[in-house]
Amino acid sequence: MEELFYPLKHIASIFAILRKTLNYTIMKNFLILSLLLAFLTTEVCAQWKPAGDKIKTQWANKINTSAVLPEYPRPIMERNEWKNLNGLWEYAITDLGGNVPAHFDGQILVPFAVESSLSGVGQRVGAKKELWYSRSFEVPVAWKNKNVLLHFGAVDWKADIWVNDVKVGSHTGGFTPFSFDITAALSGKGNNRLVVKVWDPTDEGYQPRGKQVNNPEGIWYTPVTGIWQTVWLEPVTARHIEELRITPDIDQHLLTVKAHLNMRAPSDLIEVNVYDGNQLVATGKSINDEAVVISMPGDAKLWSPDFPFLYTLKVTLKSDNKILDQVNSYAAMRKYSTKRDANGIVRLELNNQPLFQFGPLDQGWWPDGLYTAPTDEALVYDIQKTKDLGFNMIRKHIKVEPARWYTHCDQLGIIVWQDMPSGDRNPEWQNRKYLKVRKKSVRRFLRLVTVKNGKKLWIACILIHVSEHGFRSMRHGGNSRLRKLQNGLKNMIRPVW
Repeated sequence: MEELFYPLKHIASIFAILRKTLNYTIMKNFLILSLLLAFLTTEVCAQWKPAGDKIKTQWANKINTSAVLPEYPRPIMERNEWKNLNGLWEYAITDLGGNVPAHFDGQILVPFAVESSLSGVGQRVGAKKELWYSRSFEVPVAWKNKNVLLHFGAVDWKADIWVNDVKVGSHTGGFTPFSFDITAALSGKGNNRLVVKVWDPTDEGYQPRGKQVNNPEGIWYTPVTGIWQTVWLEPVTARHIEELRITPDIDQHLLTVKAHLNMRAPSDLIEVNVYDGNQLVATGKSINDEAVVISMPGDAKLWSPDFPFLYTLKVTLKSDNKILDQVNSYAAMRKYSTKRDANGIVRLELNNQPLFQFGPLDQGWWPDGLYTAPTDEALVYDIQKTKDLGFNMIRKHIKVEPARWYTHCDQLGIIVWQDMPSGDRNPEWQNRKYLKVRKKSVRRFLRLVTVKNGKKLWIACILIHVSEHGFRSMRHGGNSRLRKLQNGLKNMIRPVW
C-alpha cells in the first residue's frame, strides 16, 4: 500500500519545491522592481534642488518632487476623483512673441514661481520675455466617458494654454483660479502634452500685483512669474456643479446654498444635506436654478474664534433621480456686522456680540517659495502661530491666498480681513479711471474671495489701497460721489474700540 502512494508523495514534494522556487522568484523580482523604483525616485529628486543660497524654511527639505502639495486644492467644493499635476515640468524663457521652443532650458518644480528658490530655477523673466512650461500627462482609464477639467489655482499674469497643440484657453489675472474643459483636445489613449505660456510685466504694467517690483527693496518684494498654485485635473459629467455660494443667516436660522451649474436642464434638482459630524441635522432641495434655503436647528452651533465649528455639507446634482454630480463642502453659521454703542462709536460684531478683532498684517511671502508655501504644513503653521500668540484675525495684505489657506483659517478660528491686490501705476490708477475701467476687476475679486471660502469674508480693507493711490487726486475738485465714498471709507477704517 505504501509503495502505491509513493509516487504521489514524490509528486507532492516536487510541487512544494516548485512553490518555494516560484515564491523566491516572485519575491526576487519584486525586490528588484522596488529597488529600481527607489533608484528612479532618488534620481528624479537628485535632479531638483532649491536654487541659490538664500534663507530656506524648515519645510524646504520635506518637499517630495513626486508629491508636491498633494492635498486637494479646493476644499470648499471637493470631489472624490482628481489628479495632481504638480511636480517637475520642463521650462524655457524666450523672447516676447516667439513660438513654442523646440528645446527647453531645464526642469522647474511646479507650482513654485520661476524666481523662487524652490522652483529649482531662481531666474527673472521680465516684460520682454515669456516663460514656457511643458509636461505630459495621462488621463486615468476610470475617467472614460467623463469630461475632463484642467484647473489652475493661480498663474501670474497672462497665461495661454495648449493641450496636444490645441489652444484650450487663456486667462489674465495673477490671483484668480481658472479652468477649462479640455475633453475635446485629449488624445484617445496614452500621453497628452500640456503647454503653458506666461507673460508678466510686473511693475512695468498696470495689473494688480501687490508687493511685486522688478527692483525689490524696503517694503517691495521679488516678482512672481508663472504658475504659483496647484495645477490639477478633474473628471465631471457633461452637466455639473461649477461653484457654490454659501450664506448663513443666524437671525433667521437659515443656511442658503446656491449651486451654480455649467448648464441647466428642467429636470435638474439640487439637494443639500447638512451634517454635524456624521449626524444629519438639516436638508433642503430646489429646482429651476433656485438657491437651496435650509432651515437650521434653533440651537445651531455658531462659529467663533473660540469655537470654530464647521458643518459638513454634501451637495448633489440630480436629474430624473440619477446622481450627476456630488461635492463635499462645509459651512460656518456666523454673522459679521457693525453697531453703534451708547456713545455712538461703531463697534465690530460677531454673531451680534461686540468682538475686538486684532491681528497682524500678513503679507503671505515665503523666503524660499515667494507666494507659495513649501508644504500645506507650512501654510497651517503660520495661521496656528498667529492663533497661539492670542490673535483672532489676520489681515491678508494685497494678496489672495490659495483656497486651502482660507479653510485652515475657518478650522483654526481666525477671522480674515482681505485686501484687494493693488497696482501702483499712475495715471492708470487714478481713482476715476480705476472705478470706470477696473469695475469688472473689483467685481471679479469680490466674487473670488467669496468663492475661495464659499461664504462672505469679513472684508474691511478692500478699498484702502484705492484710497491711498486714487483719492488724493480728489481733494482738488474730484467727483462728488467719490468724495462721499472716501468719507465713508474714513469712517469705516477709523479705530473702532
